[in-house]
Amino acid sequence: MRRSLAGAAAAALAATAAAVAVQFAAAPATPAAAASAEPYSWKNVRIDGGGFVPGIVFNQTEKNLVYARTDIGGAYRWEQATRSWTPLLDWVGADKWGWNGVISLATDPVQTNRVYAAVGMYTNGWDPNNGAILRSTDKGATWQATELPFHNGGNMPGRGMGERLAVDPNRNSTLYYGAEGGNGLWRSTDYGVTWAKVTAFPNVGSYPSTGSDNQGVVWVSFDKSTGTAGSATKTVYVGVADKNNPVYRSTDAGVTWQAVPGAPTGFIPHKGVVDPVGGYLYLATSDTGGPYDGAKGDVWKFSRATGTWTRISPVPSTSTDDTFGYSGLTIDRQHPNTIMVGTQVSWWPDAVFWRSTDGGATWTRIWDWAGYPNRSFRYKLDASSVPWLTFGNTNPTPPDTSPKLGWMNESIEIDPFDSNRMMYGTGATVYGTTDLTKWDTGGQFTITPMVKGLEETAVLDLISPPSGAPLLSALGDISGFRHDNLDVVPGWTYTDPNWGPHDLDYAETKPSVIVRAGSFKDADRPGDSHVAFSTDGGTSWFQGTEPAGLTNGGTVAAAADGSRFLWAPGDAGAAVVYSVGFGTSWTAATGIPANAQITGDRVNPNRFYGFSAGRLYASTNGGASFTATAATGLPSSGRLKAVPGQEGELWVTGSGGLWRSTDGGATFTKLAAVSSAGNVGFGKAAPGRTHPAVFVIGTVDGTHGVYRSDDTGASWVRINDDRHQYGNAGDALTGDPRVYGRVYLGTNGRGILVADRLGGTPSPTPTSASPAPTSASPGPTAPSPSPTAPSPSPTPTAPSPSPSSSGCAATYAVTNSWPGGFQAELTVRNSGTAPVAGWTLSWTFANGQKITQLWNGSYTQSGAAVTVKDVGWNGNLGVGGSTSVGFTGSWTGANQVPAVSCTAR
Repeated sequence: MRRSLAGAAAAALAATAAAVAVQFAAAPATPAAAASAEPYSWKNVRIDGGGFVPGIVFNQTEKNLVYARTDIGGAYRWEQATRSWTPLLDWVGADKWGWNGVISLATDPVQTNRVYAAVGMYTNGWDPNNGAILRSTDKGATWQATELPFHNGGNMPGRGMGERLAVDPNRNSTLYYGAEGGNGLWRSTDYGVTWAKVTAFPNVGSYPSTGSDNQGVVWVSFDKSTGTAGSATKTVYVGVADKNNPVYRSTDAGVTWQAVPGAPTGFIPHKGVVDPVGGYLYLATSDTGGPYDGAKGDVWKFSRATGTWTRISPVPSTSTDDTFGYSGLTIDRQHPNTIMVGTQVSWWPDAVFWRSTDGGATWTRIWDWAGYPNRSFRYKLDASSVPWLTFGNTNPTPPDTSPKLGWMNESIEIDPFDSNRMMYGTGATVYGTTDLTKWDTGGQFTITPMVKGLEETAVLDLISPPSGAPLLSALGDISGFRHDNLDVVPGWTYTDPNWGPHDLDYAETKPSVIVRAGSFKDADRPGDSHVAFSTDGGTSWFQGTEPAGLTNGGTVAAAADGSRFLWAPGDAGAAVVYSVGFGTSWTAATGIPANAQITGDRVNPNRFYGFSAGRLYASTNGGASFTATAATGLPSSGRLKAVPGQEGELWVTGSGGLWRSTDGGATFTKLAAVSSAGNVGFGKAAPGRTHPAVFVIGTVDGTHGVYRSDDTGASWVRINDDRHQYGNAGDALTGDPRVYGRVYLGTNGRGILVADRLGGTPSPTPTSASPAPTSASPGPTAPSPSPTAPSPSPTPTAPSPSPSSSGCAATYAVTNSWPGGFQAELTVRNSGTAPVAGWTLSWTFANGQKITQLWNGSYTQSGAAVTVKDVGWNGNLGVGGSTSVGFTGSWTGANQVPAVSCTAR
């Protein structure tokens, strides 16, 4: 409650709200018999950017504290020392995948360690979960969550407006959140722990409708000058997606609200920025909510002292030259009379930014016409660090330039501590400058990508051939790349044609032969085919022909020797077709349903396979004809993959599990430990083995994660952890045939991840007492702890190896922490030269910690001393083998990581 109000006013404020949002535990409970874990390093394959960045937020009181939000790829924090971004929401798992959509973000100007994010991806029901407000007290290193009673739309229309989430700069325990979908304005008075609807606020929005698509309350801005430290700010402005009543104000710290008299109508207020020094509110408006459209708009200035509105548009909406709406509004906090605004969307010839140093009385453009088609520029754009931003246009014809300033420029922010630094988001990257004031002195300032570490591509497919580039990708929006070096941003590769693929395949025994299929409307690319080929490992491409009427690329498969190709276009009812050679002609295959999942045998070029509606179809004549096999029990839908080097071996994934065939699909065996699988891939065999390593993303022994098996699924090790879940992951997954243990994981918004083992010779511990794939007998069960309100981003692991003579070593990691409680995991590894039959761990707590529940081991605790022993089934460890023990415990004050000793038996 705001204590600055008198008692009666405080009571009135309380009466306006009904508290219904409550604190929610953000991390799933640890399951019972979890599979063994193996430590892995996870990092992005560098692309740098690739998606829409609708919000960049500078902290107003701590220098260099900057955050960015994305529509499907989570949130990031700027690291000044490395000029890069750190991802903050990789802990979000598949159960809460929508929380990777960030509709708003707020950084606390009083206690700068605090940061908040409003998360949720869709308001229209595609996302099964409600939205949430996440809160952190350590700049996003760890989080807690409060689930809301409605959906948030981080990837919905209007997502570039804002910020909807705001912290009171005088009394930072108070926050406001403007919701979509007709859910109104919400407030928290306890640092975001609980939230209540502000029932006194009169307008829930009306654009574009009153249903779930209603873009609602779109921003909240405080006039800091109307409050004092510790007391609630009295004047609060709120923008609403209502063209008739766009701006509201409270002058009594949120007790009552009124539409601001004289506010401009006819447009939606995308941005509302307060200048507390001069006493102004600036508006940037557009005729749509964006971010893809918008053809008219204005910029306005409201004086708190006089109550007058002044239109200060660089190009007013009444002009025929105004073919855009405005957004990306910012002011220079060092010189508040200096303001900037950008076009919400101006596709041709480029975006336009304007700058005023006199409060909007006069403006200059970032570029001007200099006699069509020529232009003059106040900037230089150097995108050499991210060369693909040219999108293949390396020789533009005036007035075109390459790369462009961008599009969907909803966020433009001047550093509040440095008038020379500005960052802005686009539909593909973050650009910025460190010499902005050259604009005012007649010089050219330099714009460069400021996007390192921010990876936001939607990954549709990945292949890792046995020779050539280690990886090729198919990406939404920006096509895809040949990745010759995983740590170097690639150039533009998919040209001639330059459309992006939805599916890729290579010829197993002739891996320089690659095929791709893509989706586009023929009207957009007349003359282009939806299938293309490369014979030099993806360096250059050429098109094939195609059957008439196709727009959806679907899936493609290459014969093992590259002599022919199978294609299942994605258009409903389109027949599966095959071509001998490189697509010069296509013939309909017989015996296989339209739109089937297809793959080629990785050894025999005459064998192809299809999967549809729970049936497996096989061809032995190069895809000309198929016959349904007798296999039963397969899922109704899923993915079909063939194994390199193993003729006739197929794996099928689905919501019900994972299935394997070694006889060309005639029969399948279901793997007992895997209860669901989203994708499967194959990589280099483990030392001493011949069968490729198998990778799966799914649920093994009750825990969702990424797993590896070196023995065809008899045993599994989990290779990701709770810090590396990536929410929307798994549409693309493949191992690397050249590097044992390496896996590539595609995400829908966090780019491509590459993961590598952290050492040791593998010998995975079986996940059950009977390790055969057909076994239905799981390993011993263990308690399933469900701690309340954990903070799901773990503290770093502190390894403490036991003496080498003991034959085993152990590491201890705190994986979750919350007030009064924590969760930890110990990894036990055979570090000796011979198998061990059992192990004992011991350590001493330094801060009075107590174990409350432990699984995968038996323990005793006497005071601070703890001993943990194996439970038989997980005691036998081969050389390099590992297993894990988990527990929950209590702590107060400190939670120091202890040194752990391991004794082999």
